[in-house]
Amino acid sequence: MGAGDPVVVVGAGLGGLAAAVHLAARGREVLVVEARGEPGGCCGSAHLGPYRFDTGPSVLTMPEVLADTFGAAGEDLEDVLPLRRLDPFYRMAFPDGSHLDVVAGAEEMAANVRALCGPAEAARYLRFRRRLAALFAVEWPSFIDADMTRLRGLARPYALLRLAAAGGFRRLDRFAAAHLTDERLIRAHTFQSLYVGLAPQKAMAVYAVIAHMDTVGGVYFPSDGGMHAVPQALARVAEKAGACVRYGTRATRVETDASGAAAAVRLDTGERLRASHVVIACDLPAAHRDRLLPEAARDWRLRRPRFAPSCLVMHLGLDRRPAGRAHHTLHFGRGWASTFSALEAGRPQPDPSLLVTCPGPDTTAAPAGHATLSVLEPAPNLATGADWERLAPWLRDRLLRRLADLGYGDLSAAPRMTFDPPAWARMGHSAGTPFALDHRFRQTAWFRPSGRSRRVPGLHFAGMHTAPGVGVPPVLISGRLAAARILEDGR
Repeated sequence: MGAGDPVVVVGAGLGGLAAAVHLAARGREVLVVEARGEPGGCCGSAHLGPYRFDTGPSVLTMPEVLADTFGAAGEDLEDVLPLRRLDPFYRMAFPDGSHLDVVAGAEEMAANVRALCGPAEAARYLRFRRRLAALFAVEWPSFIDADMTRLRGLARPYALLRLAAAGGFRRLDRFAAAHLTDERLIRAHTFQSLYVGLAPQKAMAVYAVIAHMDTVGGVYFPSDGGMHAVPQALARVAEKAGACVRYGTRATRVETDASGAAAAVRLDTGERLRASHVVIACDLPAAHRDRLLPEAARDWRLRRPRFAPSCLVMHLGLDRRPAGRAHHTLHFGRGWASTFSALEAGRPQPDPSLLVTCPGPDTTAAPAGHATLSVLEPAPNLATGADWERLAPWLRDRLLRRLADLGYGDLSAAPRMTFDPPAWARMGHSAGTPFALDHRFRQTAWFRPSGRSRRVPGLHFAGMHTAPGVGVPPVLISGRLAAARILEDGR
């Protein structure tokens, strides 16, 4: 690899673009190749007539991570991508007809808990909230915002001890139940484990930090353009900083030189791009399976990967906005433990909880006076062997009936598009899940696929299949960490 060759980034998703921004801002020549015709990767969009839908994450937390990414190139988040904080962050709707609005401010939130669960539970909630903050303070610098490929990125013994003292190695459901007594409140602070592909009964309490991000740090949304505006803004900033982004260009092979270091990237056009470093920021199991990577770069952690559950997502175009609906509403089903065991067995959940997203007015998403509605139901991934040819139509009909029962009306005639595990697989997601590998212990932190290849110098990885893992902030951090390693190697 030549010192004067560019850094080639494969994939213009959030991780790849974050790496490109940090590298270009420091004066490195960067070339991003993206198979699709636009930036976004998992954070994409789709159109149905006059309606536009986000096809990736709908929850944006920790905006300071995004601000730091833009700030690396001298750009201000408010100028590049104005965000609005949602109010409420979520509405939690329970099967007994009660609901809890998750709002900003400890006392304001405690007042809502008091109205739902009584003063004693509100006091317990405030203590639990402080425990979440303590857990977050230990975990963020040592396990999330740290490079697990370097010795100095390994958690010091005192950090592990502090995490254990904070209860981080307990099971998530037991951690919450040790502080809260109302089942509704426990569910509201443990359902987030599904984001990392695990049931609350199996996830470690370290993942309570997701509840902290959601319920304390707050949930945000771009003021215009939906979540797809995030990668679009990242691409603009990367190009302004000097990076070149080539769309409709698929990388087919990373080549090495005589020393075994990454030296070039072959494209489907037949071109050979010389590279000083290569960042793989696409679906990592697919990169292994499709032989994009050199044989020496095969990661043992991907020999028998365990994938997170998938989801069935239905997007609907509405001729008017539903009255009184929050941006995000989580409708809990009556079942709980049984719903998670069904997913593991490759069966649909018997009484699933639904995340319904009804964004505010946005002329880029719907015509004036119209609105969009997106509904997510957890579902088994393709690795479980579920028969999706049979399941898909049945689940779609059940979901429409459930929405009608929840007061959204008869939406059977509304314009709609549905993404199920086979659809996610066609979009390039291994095992038909957009949630990547699950975060069981052996796929967490140092045990998750590494951010760089130890056997192929100059080859790096970013994205949700690597540490720190799934979610917008972790993926952005993975891109920054890849860039930092390259910049250090360059020195």
